[in-house]
Amino acid sequence: MKTKFKTSSVQILAPISVLLSILAGCSSPLAPAIPSTDLTQPAPATNSSAVPYWPTEGWRTSSPEEQGMDSQRLAEMLEAIQQKHLSLHSLLVIRNGYLVSENYFQSYQPENVHEIYSVTKSVISTLIGIAMDKGFIDRLDQRVVDFFPQRKFNNLDPRKQAMTLEDLLTMTSGLDWEDEDPTFREMTQSSDWVKYVLDKPMIQPAGSQFNYCSGCSHVLSAILQETTGMNTLEFAEQNLFEPLGINGKAWPKDADGVPIGGWGLMITPREMAKLGYLYQHRGEWDGRQIVSAQWVEKATQKQIDVDEEMGYGYQWWTYPSLDAYTALGLRGQTIFVIPESDLVIVTTAAMGNGHEDIIPLIEEYIVPSIQLDPTGL
Repeated sequence: MKTKFKTSSVQILAPISVLLSILAGCSSPLAPAIPSTDLTQPAPATNSSAVPYWPTEGWRTSSPEEQGMDSQRLAEMLEAIQQKHLSLHSLLVIRNGYLVSENYFQSYQPENVHEIYSVTKSVISTLIGIAMDKGFIDRLDQRVVDFFPQRKFNNLDPRKQAMTLEDLLTMTSGLDWEDEDPTFREMTQSSDWVKYVLDKPMIQPAGSQFNYCSGCSHVLSAILQETTGMNTLEFAEQNLFEPLGINGKAWPKDADGVPIGGWGLMITPREMAKLGYLYQHRGEWDGRQIVSAQWVEKATQKQIDVDEEMGYGYQWWTYPSLDAYTALGLRGQTIFVIPESDLVIVTTAAMGNGHEDIIPLIEEYIVPSIQLDPTGL
């Protein structure tokens, strides 16, 4: 799977004449909404990177130059988006914890929640890590079937009995799963999604080969409920959403009331960025360890090869050429984190090529825009 990125604009504090000329040339469907800026956290007048804060109530803004980035390069990115007719809904660039570029296209605004598709998987991974930190789950090598002692699954051979929690996290379940219709249709029409997934026959030993499986991510959501005694959404609200200031109540459920683990969560782009910022800070948020640093490290390290460009951790993709990791969703939903550059990038979109149109924006514009130190010297 290849990946590429997208963009949008609330604020690029770039040369005013350049930015206005670009925005004036935008037309439907790429015309940005009227720029809007978060006023809940006023931007500092001087070097903003020196002022520590947590964006629980809202992100602060800054000029790109204050955060060591070239505003002209970011303005060129907007022009490239227009020329390529990329169907973006939003793009946020955050450096050192400050929004330096925030763009919205078509009719989208900062307050609009967005279907984040498989970015939901990275949220589920985080919740599994929190459940382990709190002692609800003992080990990653626990057998999947042992989480459901009252259920009987078809095709239960020794390979399926050996499948572990870690195998689900790394997409190496060994199940005969195709991540497309008719599989999705059959699962969503079944009365028991977990049984549908785990009834599938095994085609290889668990842990041996990557095979993308949205159903396996849903089993992770069910495991959260089995182990914590709480609905996945309730557990998320108490242990992740509330501390970060995320309103994640729009999360569809399966026939048994289990929030869908593989897709479906709806949050705003700014809230997506908070998850990336949490991982950028190794699971810490405002003096509280939300998820352990050890989990963040394991989740965002390559656990299994995917292709020549990407690896996979625990429901997070790895992108070695940029020393980055990313949460990816269908049609261009992305949280992209480059730790060494203190950079979090978020996109929402409706793109036929998905992330294949997004990565070049990161590689050709966003990363090269990092030219200055935060003092502007």
